[in-house]
Formats: sequence, C-alpha cells, structure tokens
Amino acid sequence: MTTEETSTTTRTWLVTGASRGLGRAFTEAALAAGDRVAALSRTLRDDATREGLLQLAADVRDPASVRAAVDRAVDAFGRLDVVVNNAGTMSYGFVEEFTEAQVRAQLETNFFGAVWVTQAVAPVLRRQGSGHLVQVSSIGGLAGFAGTGLYSASKFALEGLSEAVAHELAEFGVHVTVVEPGGYWTDLYSAMDTAAPLPAYDALRERLAAQFAENSVDSEPRLAAEAIMTLVDSPRPPRRLLLGGTAYDVAFAVTDERRRTWAEWEAVSRAAEEAVPEPAR
Repeated sequence: MTTEETSTTTRTWLVTGASRGLGRAFTEAALAAGDRVAALSRTLRDDATREGLLQLAADVRDPASVRAAVDRAVDAFGRLDVVVNNAGTMSYGFVEEFTEAQVRAQLETNFFGAVWVTQAVAPVLRRQGSGHLVQVSSIGGLAGFAGTGLYSASKFALEGLSEAVAHELAEFGVHVTVVEPGGYWTDLYSAMDTAAPLPAYDALRERLAAQFAENSVDSEPRLAAEAIMTLVDSPRPPRRLLLGGTAYDVAFAVTDERRRTWAEWEAVSRAAEEAVPEPAR
C-alpha cells in the first residue's frame, strides 16, 4: 500500500488495551483519520455508538477470549489492516522482592497476552497477503533498569518473539514493527503493581526516586499516536521505531556500551568456538 493509497483508503485497525492510555490515543487517531477500529479492552468505553468504532470486551490473558474478539472484528469489518498489540501493565520493585504470583502476572499480560493476539491475527493477515502488526514494547525492552526488572523481562521476551514473527510473516506481505516508547502520561505508573519492599534496598530505592523526580521526561500520548500514524502510512515501515528523544538517546547509549564490551572480549568470544565433527552416538 502506497502513502497515496493510504490517504484515500479506509483501513481497519485492531487495538488492544484500547480503553485508556496509549491504546486510547491510537484509537482516537485512527478514527480521526477516517479509519475503523476494533477496540479490545477488559473495560468498555462509554461511546459504543461512535461511527467506525467497534468495542469488544476481551482479556488478552485468555486465548479463547482473544480469538473470539478477533473473529468478531473480522466478521464486522471483513479484514484487518493494522493490529496494535498494546495491552500491558507495569510492575515496580526489585527482582528479589516479587512473589511468584506477581512475576507470573506481569508475563501473563505483557508477553503471553501479546502471543495470543499475534497467533489470533496471523492467519487473517496471511490470508489477506497484507497488513501491519505493531508490537508495543518499551525502552525497557532494550535495557534493564533497577526496579523494572520484571517489566523489562516481559518486553525483552516480546522483542524476541516479534523479531521471529517478522521473519515468519514477511513472505506473506505482512509488516511487523516493534515500537519502543519512552515515558508518556498514562495510568501505567499509577496503576502499576508494586513489590513489598525489603529494607536492604531502601537506600537504592530512595536514590532512584530522586533521579526519577529530577530526570523524568513524560509526554502527551497524542504525540505517540501521531508517530504511529506516520509509521502505518509508510510503504516501507521499519522493523523498530523508538518514540521520544529520551528513548532514542538511551537506545544508542546502551548499544554503544554493548559494542564496546563485545569488542573488548572478542578474543575470548572467538576462542569459545571451533568447528568439529559431530560426536559419535
């Protein structure tokens, strides 16, 4: 689809986590562009009769719920052009502090939920021979930070999954982009799960809180939505897209540090490999 075609053709979106935060901003931007949106969320919005909007109650943690919602969206609109795998939560605390239930809950939504959505929409996109799957990761999917280990673990997993899916769907004409946002003023922080604090980490916790208060850069979700519209309008979308200057700078700093470390330890790395015949069984 060319940029000119995109501007004159009504697209059908499927957005998860669409009732609030970035998901709602993506939904509003798509509707404002004249597109149609199947908006998936556990809690429905109050504008169900809005033109072009199909609200569907679905819990991404439940594969059957996801499949049913995708089927209803395709029945209603006939196709899916843009799928935004956005639903997610955030857990804050140091890894040692979390309970097993909290660890599993973080992965259930951010990773397994994204898997179930990906599996449900892939057959639709394959059959069409077109479409764009947008996987909403985070700058936390490129680097782990103290206090967000579980969140980063879920996003690292999503990034690995998405790279593989991009290769698997490419021959069917389907684009996959991993979007890595920085901070936005959503309820991600206010609604996040927190671990029971261990006194041993009190000094680090206070230091991080001070750093966050001084250096946090959070933006209006509208800006992220504008970037997504530019992304899906592109005839050659990138495999990855950073959202925000802070995310951009952190990504480069992390990558540069890794490259320096890899180069410093190159001799050890190369010495650990030597091709030999397969051992006899």
